[in-house]
Amino acid sequence: MISSGLKTLVIYPFLLGAFCLLLGGCETGIHHTVKPGQTLYRISRTYDVNELYLARVNGVSDPSAIPVGTRLYIPGATKVLPVPVIKPKNSSKVVKPPTKKKTVTSSKQPPKKKKSISSVPKSKQPVLKSKATQVKKLHWPLRGDIVRSFSKQAVAGGGKGIEIAVSAGSVVSAAEAGKVIYSGDGVSGYAHLIILQHENDLFTVYGFNRKNLVRQGDYVSKGERIALSGTPPAGGKPRLHFEVRKGKVAVNPISYLP
Repeated sequence: MISSGLKTLVIYPFLLGAFCLLLGGCETGIHHTVKPGQTLYRISRTYDVNELYLARVNGVSDPSAIPVGTRLYIPGATKVLPVPVIKPKNSSKVVKPPTKKKTVTSSKQPPKKKKSISSVPKSKQPVLKSKATQVKKLHWPLRGDIVRSFSKQAVAGGGKGIEIAVSAGSVVSAAEAGKVIYSGDGVSGYAHLIILQHENDLFTVYGFNRKNLVRQGDYVSKGERIALSGTPPAGGKPRLHFEVRKGKVAVNPISYLP
């Protein structure tokens, strides 16, 4: 079940160093909110991402009809880019109202300008604040009893995360869309291990796997199958080791789970 204190001193420094190397040179990703007139094809061309792949990562079943306001995860992007929009055919009719407003309400332009200017920031400010302060809710990697709670102190063969008891061979799902930055069994004490990178410098870690279903460099969507659960290398009952990291700092996964 739990390794000795000597193993703790040997394993965790190595593990911490491995995480630092893995998290050091990772790509980033952002969310793009679909605006009126924007299509998945134009968005994919703007960010230089394959259209069908972008649809799969975001779970879009019909790439030709994507609703306005949809938040698309753009893997590898570092900032939101302006996407060309499809202008309506009756664009000439849209140009006429501004000329009428200028002639009819020329004396009332100052108050109308103040309203239009203030209304735009108000609609954008809540979105910006939510991105900066909101704790993103993740998808449970699988369901089961939590047999080890989060602790800021490292535990031998367990790191700083939680452990969920499940049957051996249970499907492990990605907690959020992102990129696989590590998939292998080279980190001592974790068996087959997977590390995913998400937007906003967020990472999720999945350990004690019997088999990994994704490879390093793959992009996965939220809820996608990524591994089959196994048992800790030190022995014990089948379980999943799950971590959430903000940058290189481990945080309590329960705060991010619904």
